[in-house]
Amino acid sequence: MRSASLNAIMTADSGTRCGDGEERLMAEYLLFATERYALPILQPLADALQAKGLPVCALFVDGAAGARLAEPVRMVTVREAARLRPRAVFSAANWVPPFISGAKVQLFHGFNVEKRDDARGHFRVRGLFGLYCTQGPATTAPFKALAARHRHFAVVETGWPKLDPLFHDDRGASAALRAPANDRPVVLFASTFTERLSAAPHLFDAIAAEIARGDRYWLLTLHPKTAPALVERYRALAGDNAAWVESEQLVAAERAADVLVADTTSVVSEFVVQRKPVVTFRNRAPKPHMLDFDDPARLPAMLERAFAPDDALRAHIAAYADEIHPYRDGYSSNRVLAATEAVIAGRLGRLGRKPLAARLRALQIRAAMNYWWP
Repeated sequence: MRSASLNAIMTADSGTRCGDGEERLMAEYLLFATERYALPILQPLADALQAKGLPVCALFVDGAAGARLAEPVRMVTVREAARLRPRAVFSAANWVPPFISGAKVQLFHGFNVEKRDDARGHFRVRGLFGLYCTQGPATTAPFKALAARHRHFAVVETGWPKLDPLFHDDRGASAALRAPANDRPVVLFASTFTERLSAAPHLFDAIAAEIARGDRYWLLTLHPKTAPALVERYRALAGDNAAWVESEQLVAAERAADVLVADTTSVVSEFVVQRKPVVTFRNRAPKPHMLDFDDPARLPAMLERAFAPDDALRAHIAAYADEIHPYRDGYSSNRVLAATEAVIAGRLGRLGRKPLAARLRALQIRAAMNYWWP
């Protein structure tokens, strides 16, 4: 249900700010990414900002350099971003440039899929953010415990902007991906780039055989960091019975598909939020909502089970979905904006000073981005 706080999201002036006769590049909000897979996380947030008439710019570096969000989002350089003096910076990365002004908001680039231990993985606190917008109870409780211990950031459960299009009209993107299936069931295959966890090298022949059979339609995608040679092998499977999907189309593909085949990628959790079945190959931490297997020859049998889930499996899927992301209204981006305004206004309490390690990290980020002067 849509929170009443969504109606009280800021109405602050979004006009320009100039000082001492200097004309400044102006934008109230800045979106930050280091990898292309952040684009579908940030685009719904950009849409929510623009729907309120609020200007937004984006700074993309490293693996996301050269990528763009849909207009009218304006792409900026590091130096331009520093001059923006944004009201807030929303990051879909593990870090954010501390020298850019504004509230620093962590959106996360995926769900906690237990690839690493908590101290090194999803729950690592780097001292760079003032607000963590968590996806659901499974991540809210641990981060609130960390906030109570560290005292330099706030935590608000908002849901994840990336999943807003799963529950809203996505401008026909999912329908367009599904149309070539011609009423056949649709399977999405997605895989992590982490070599020891990736299903892609092991399942290629089994998936190719399923595609050749033609009774189901396949959507194929791999993590942007996957070895190019392996990507090309999967791309070559595209034809009458399969299509290649770019990372920017992933959410539309999730909405279009009936069943997911994957491994330990966080796409598993994204897909389950829709209450749809998932088949996982050698998942690092298999759970009751997954149909996990370890022999590629069993793929056909696992797909049969996924397309005819029993009541127990459906119940496990629903329980897990509610724990990681109970929001099915498509308004997580609006809740992020409301939480950001709350932390800016001080309604979430007084935040303590950042730790000394964060200051060192800030210097390292300046050096890496080659930015030293205002």
